[in-house]
Amino acid sequence: MRLQRALAAGDVTPTAVAAETIARANGNASRNTYLYFDPQPLMEQAQTLESIPPAERGPLYGVPISLKDCFDLAGTVTTCGSRFYAEQAAAPADSGPTTDSGMARRLRQAGALITGKTHLHPLAYGITGQNPEYGDCLQPRDATLLTGGSSSGAAASVQEASALAAIGTDTGGSVRVPAALCGLVGYRASHRLAAPQGQFPDAWTGAAHLAPSFDTVGFLLRDVRDAAPIAQALFGVPLQRAPLGLRIGVVPAAFLGDCEPEVLAGFDAWQQRLTAMGAQVEVFDTEPWAGTMDIFAGIQAHEAAAIHRGHFEHFEASIRDRLVWGDSLSPETLDGLRARLAGFRAGLLRLFSSFDLLMLPAAPVSRLPAGADHAGARSRILRYTTPFSMGGLPAVSLPGEMIGSASGTGVQIAAAPNEDAMLLAFASSIGAEDSGC
Repeated sequence: MRLQRALAAGDVTPTAVAAETIARANGNASRNTYLYFDPQPLMEQAQTLESIPPAERGPLYGVPISLKDCFDLAGTVTTCGSRFYAEQAAAPADSGPTTDSGMARRLRQAGALITGKTHLHPLAYGITGQNPEYGDCLQPRDATLLTGGSSSGAAASVQEASALAAIGTDTGGSVRVPAALCGLVGYRASHRLAAPQGQFPDAWTGAAHLAPSFDTVGFLLRDVRDAAPIAQALFGVPLQRAPLGLRIGVVPAAFLGDCEPEVLAGFDAWQQRLTAMGAQVEVFDTEPWAGTMDIFAGIQAHEAAAIHRGHFEHFEASIRDRLVWGDSLSPETLDGLRARLAGFRAGLLRLFSSFDLLMLPAAPVSRLPAGADHAGARSRILRYTTPFSMGGLPAVSLPGEMIGSASGTGVQIAAAPNEDAMLLAFASSIGAEDSGC
């Protein structure tokens, strides 16, 4: 990591990094990359870091990393992208969290510079980055396009270079989709790694869940070669050598019928690139994936409704309707959905007896125009991302721009649960080849 090395060598200081962040923050046309951003405490953070002796500095010393505004950060209000929750948290009886979330603590322990708390789709319950209360999140590089969501401000913070990496959450694609649409890399951690019962059990301490059966954490960044060291520093994922001669399963043409031509071309280009690297690329059967959206949507809505019960009327109509529906599902219906989920997971895991990795486009679209009606976008995009979510798989989203494909295209590559280290090592090797390293 170039910045990490410069900071370690003293060529750059945390205060200089903080000054750059201040100059670039909220640089999108909607001026809403961050829902919380305060230059003074940011500079104070940087000065405190500089007082730490070199031998005691963490692995991410001075590296600027933003935090999605569903994680508590001491002294700030956690909005979850909702004015209702912001007002509740700011009330005299509750002036906001006095302690950091587990994720914020990890960042501080690693020596990172927490730049601020980023925009998100309300309740993290959406894939477009639209928010009627805080404004839609526009891409810093192109004000005619949405970032995608729900980790919308996370993507914007990396694209505008106010952060080197951005912590997000991924329930159904909320790291992978904005990464792909914004020309960035996204990493979704294994559910077994970043879950209350996982290897990082405090991942959700002081954080707002959407649907615990699928929720996991992750981050977005620009250079895929930086993903493995960040995952090691924050989640304890060990560094590995890049594996060779992998078998990669890809979805068939029949699955891709609603893809834009640019997305199809990018997917084909990625297959050619991986084949040239020595991977064996073969098609697998996606027939068992039929009906996955019904399973995912029902369980997600029911779990989200349990979290937000009593407050449905405070949210926009599309989210409110999903919550009301989720709350209405009977125990028998939920039992059936969970049984189908268990069957789907078992079938998905069986694929890893034939393949090391699975790959498909991160989204069937390459852009979400600002101001357009995206009512149908959610189900269309989630058909591509939810299978990996339902399996609890670790996944990396790689931008089409990385191999010269059209802007906004991208693929997602997933490994078996807890194979995060292997996946990140493989992804890093693609970045190294692309850079000539």
